[in-house]
Amino acid sequence: MPRKIDATYIVYESPELLAQAAARLFAARVNAAAATRGVARVAISGGTTPRRMFEVLAEEYATKVAWQQLHLYWVDERAVGPEDAESNYRMTREALLEKVAIPAENVHRIEGELDPEEAASRYEAELRNSMRLEGAESPAFDLLLLGMGEDGHTASIFPHTEAVHNFGHLALANEVPQKNTWRITLSWSVINAAKDVVFLIEGAAKAEKLHEVLLGGYDPEALPSQLIRPVNGKLTLLLDAAAAAELPTGEANADGTSAGKMELR
Repeated sequence: MPRKIDATYIVYESPELLAQAAARLFAARVNAAAATRGVARVAISGGTTPRRMFEVLAEEYATKVAWQQLHLYWVDERAVGPEDAESNYRMTREALLEKVAIPAENVHRIEGELDPEEAASRYEAELRNSMRLEGAESPAFDLLLLGMGEDGHTASIFPHTEAVHNFGHLALANEVPQKNTWRITLSWSVINAAKDVVFLIEGAAKAEKLHEVLLGGYDPEALPSQLIRPVNGKLTLLLDAAAAAELPTGEANADGTSAGKMELR
């Protein structure tokens, strides 16, 4: 049986307001972790919303984030090189990394240009070494940002693929027949071990599937996003109004957002 989760969703009127909110959250979590422990570890995803969030961070937070203390990781990557237009790393580099003072040695990319199995193995070793993990110990990211596809996938855990069932590795190569490709992804067990797990979801095309994920029957084989049940029992979703269109209306806030809560069983 899946663990019970308290999910909070905050709805913004536009994708731009959502990206700005995501940037504020990113900055706050990084600065809090850096102040408390001297280091902040964040895992990020690709996509339209993260790209705009990175641009906001570069434009408005270049001197307001503890970049020197930040270690940046990726939730997943395509099986492409770092200069490929499809690379999540390249997108992040162009939107953010080239514009802020994060040390190069603090950037832990997935080597998508390698054979997928080798890339996953090397990324798992990078996680273990950079976080000084021992035995079966799992990473505990301070913040982990996810998206959700129109098919209900998250990270690169697609419906009816091996990654739905594989939780014994930190990172794994996942064949995605529906896209005729391979991806490298963190396992859902690693995602669930993060201290703060946040979905960033926008667009009307995702509204129906998001309703299924949150309010439908538990079927992670078809809806892998349902696998995301953080160990700490809390999940946050930042949504634009279009993506939230089929969810129960939340309470209005003074800042123009609305917020709702539900228990996921």
